[in-house]
Amino acid sequence: MKSYFILSFSLVLCLRGFIYAEDSERLNVLFIPIDDLKPLFGCYGDEVIQTPNIDRLSERGTVFLNNSCQQAVCGPSRASIMTGLYPDQTRVWDLVTKMRDINPDVLSLPQYFRQQGYQTTGLGKTYDPRCVDNNTDQDAPSWSVPYESIPVVRSMPHYRDYVSEETIETAKRIEKQLEGQVFHPKYLKARKMVELGGSEVLPSTECLDVPDDAYDDGAVASAAIKTLNLLAEKEQPFFLSVGFYKPHLPFAAPKKYWDLYDPEKIEIAAFSDPPMGSPVIGHKGRGAESGELGQYSDIPRIPDLPEDLQKRLIHGYMASVTYMDAQVGKVLEHLDTLGLTEKTIICLWGDHGFHLGDHSFWTKHTNYEQSVRSPLVFVSPVGYEANQTQSPTEFVDVFPTLCELAGLEIPPHLPGKSLVSLMKDPSSSVRSAALAQYPRGSKKDPVMGYSLRDERFRYTKWLQMDYRAGERAGKVIATELYDYESDPHETKDISRDDAFRSVTAKFEAIFKQRGVAQEK
Repeated sequence: MKSYFILSFSLVLCLRGFIYAEDSERLNVLFIPIDDLKPLFGCYGDEVIQTPNIDRLSERGTVFLNNSCQQAVCGPSRASIMTGLYPDQTRVWDLVTKMRDINPDVLSLPQYFRQQGYQTTGLGKTYDPRCVDNNTDQDAPSWSVPYESIPVVRSMPHYRDYVSEETIETAKRIEKQLEGQVFHPKYLKARKMVELGGSEVLPSTECLDVPDDAYDDGAVASAAIKTLNLLAEKEQPFFLSVGFYKPHLPFAAPKKYWDLYDPEKIEIAAFSDPPMGSPVIGHKGRGAESGELGQYSDIPRIPDLPEDLQKRLIHGYMASVTYMDAQVGKVLEHLDTLGLTEKTIICLWGDHGFHLGDHSFWTKHTNYEQSVRSPLVFVSPVGYEANQTQSPTEFVDVFPTLCELAGLEIPPHLPGKSLVSLMKDPSSSVRSAALAQYPRGSKKDPVMGYSLRDERFRYTKWLQMDYRAGERAGKVIATELYDYESDPHETKDISRDDAFRSVTAKFEAIFKQRGVAQEK
């Protein structure tokens, strides 16, 4: 019944879209997804990172300082933000489930704008291609103009993210040895290549003196500029998604961005142990055991990485962030050149956070702060002053917020909250705590961890339940509580501390109100 309702509502609004399409004064939308980007900007308070373009953007809009992704891995997170639904609603909790296989009539954010008469198109990474129809269309119903109509073309020969001739030659030689072999999941192929090829086959970083468009993000920015030119020629408003790939591993960026940082001054994580007293179910592999990082050939197979390697990885992440920021700046500058800045809503977000050695964790895949906390910046050209808010927000709020800013009806099936009230009054709130989740366990013994974050605490519950079979309640096997006012590095789990019983009781009430994390 719910699927039928969403489809029926979509058809009604599609008819209304013919009226909206004639209104040339309607605001455009520039949507900027960024892969594996934690809130590492100057506008989020970091004093080392160089992100001048995103910082300037933030000076015109609202920075959501306490924003949570719905699940800290790209496929589920992007399926969630693009539909405005929680992972338990999309049923995309992994990197193999395609969202329309589960929900064929689901209404996506750009699809809805398309139905309102918008030109909708995109390039780069918007959805995770593993969770939509195929690598080319990036969910065909979402786009009125086919995805990447202007091709993203890199200026140098490359292999995956690498442009080093030596790396390319080694990787292709090893890959030829594996012809005919099937690897599932696909990352096992990378591990096999590392096993056969040694430390040079797939390194975790690359620093070469090459132009920006030698890598994907520079090529994406160039294609986005051409796409903006075409969209600007029409009277219809547009919804353009420009998805950047960095700072996703490997940390590969032109040398000039590496040179902005002194490696001797880079600091490793302040706390590198798991939180004292925390349940193992909440942890992930440390160092090379983390899975994703362990695919790279220069990562030793030990849990605690040497300090010089940690610094190089952090250096590479920062260089990649600054490189990506420069590409964002090119797109924003061209938007201004076309005279569209005052006619365009801008939404910039990173799909989840990222561990950089805290707790000896790397990448994402947890319910901890560094994994769940995600950047979100909204800029609307009319009626809003620059500000920041600590109020808890979620990525499911993006869909309704863009609707309200664009003057569109908010589809009633969306569970998120419009954040326009926070853009007007950053001291207000739309919810008491933000929800995230992450699965653990195995197919035979599945576990789901639900996490709530308010302005001070994070409370996480781990439940043994068959969530894929539709169970939404189960046996509580562990809890966690962290106080970021007194313990910003999550050094100690205080969920069993009597002094915080009232805090856990408050969170339990929120879980009950939201209908999740209930004990069977």
